[in-house]
Amino acid sequence: MAIKILLVDDNENNLLSIEVVLEKEKYEFHRATSGKEALRILLKEEDFTLILLDVKMPIMDGYETAELIYQRDKLKQIPIIFITAHDYEEAAIFKGYKAGAVDFIRKPFNAEILRSKVAVFTELYRKNQLLRQQEEKVQAINNQLLELNQDLERRVLERTMELENLNQELQALNLSKDKFLSVISHDLRNPLTSLLISSENLDQDAEKLQAGQIKLLAGIINRTSKKILGQLNELVEWAKNQREKVNFQPEKLHLTQGINESLELLKANASQKEIQLINQTPEAIYIQADPLMFRSILQNLVTNAIKYTPFAGNAITISAQPLQGMVEICIQDFGVGMSTETRDMLFGRTSYASLLGTNQEKGSGLGLMLVRDFVMQHGGSINVESELNKGTCFRFTIPIAD
Repeated sequence: MAIKILLVDDNENNLLSIEVVLEKEKYEFHRATSGKEALRILLKEEDFTLILLDVKMPIMDGYETAELIYQRDKLKQIPIIFITAHDYEEAAIFKGYKAGAVDFIRKPFNAEILRSKVAVFTELYRKNQLLRQQEEKVQAINNQLLELNQDLERRVLERTMELENLNQELQALNLSKDKFLSVISHDLRNPLTSLLISSENLDQDAEKLQAGQIKLLAGIINRTSKKILGQLNELVEWAKNQREKVNFQPEKLHLTQGINESLELLKANASQKEIQLINQTPEAIYIQADPLMFRSILQNLVTNAIKYTPFAGNAITISAQPLQGMVEICIQDFGVGMSTETRDMLFGRTSYASLLGTNQEKGSGLGLMLVRDFVMQHGGSINVESELNKGTCFRFTIPIAD
């Protein structure tokens, strides 16, 4: 690396003398015969190793020149050795150090002392340059490590997000499977039960039945079969929509008519226990709901009400009233009811039947989970009011249609 030294003295002979003393070291010299000229050189070139600066110069002395040099941040690292013909008075030395000097050399200078002092600062410059190069290398390595670490963190984050998305998709698929099984269990089992009862009556008592009775049972079988076929078609379409993430398709429905259609499929179950299904909803109300989901909600809740209502003489009523942009629907039975503890455990993984412990038919608990999920997808809420041996009322809300 080149060692550049700036020599500043108003006497050309002094400049030449310094060069002659130092020429064996093969330094690169730049001359200035005034402070102003030295500043002009330093504006163009900043990579000097050392400045040898005469103190006594006309117009601008060495102290003033040094102060102006060190006003620039990029020049502050260049050491300055003052060359003076004066005695080393304390005041002069203090002024020199205050201006930025690192050392003094007295005129006439001793050649060995000059070479020795310049060599010291030259060696210091070399070591500083090497240290700076090492620091730059270390900084470059640190930057590379930082980039690698950032890249690794980014990849880990991307992979983590991919795994989380995959996990959510798997959970959604698993939940969809559970919902689908529950829909099949509740929405198809009820009409199939009605179909089975009617066909059994026709099969066992065909000889005893009047023509009108046979026609009635045949009509039930025909209507129920059509309902089952329609529901199967809807289930197939619903399953397809679930795969395509568009399984929620609300439309304007006439509330009373929708409830009557659902109750029609449950009348055979209710008639076995001589239970009346009574629809008390106002004719004027329309709701905004997904037809398949709404029917599933009704059939799940009414099926439970039938299951836990004793034989003979009892009724299950369905009523509705507008409530702040929603319709609150109540399914009221007068069956066995439930305790506070059982009420608090509803809509979890434990089935209604398992909680009550009054029926041998154990479920998976998916029915009420499905009900809650479908109601929440409509932006509604669901709760239950019940007393032991007095009955239960499930209340849920569905958006009212404009």
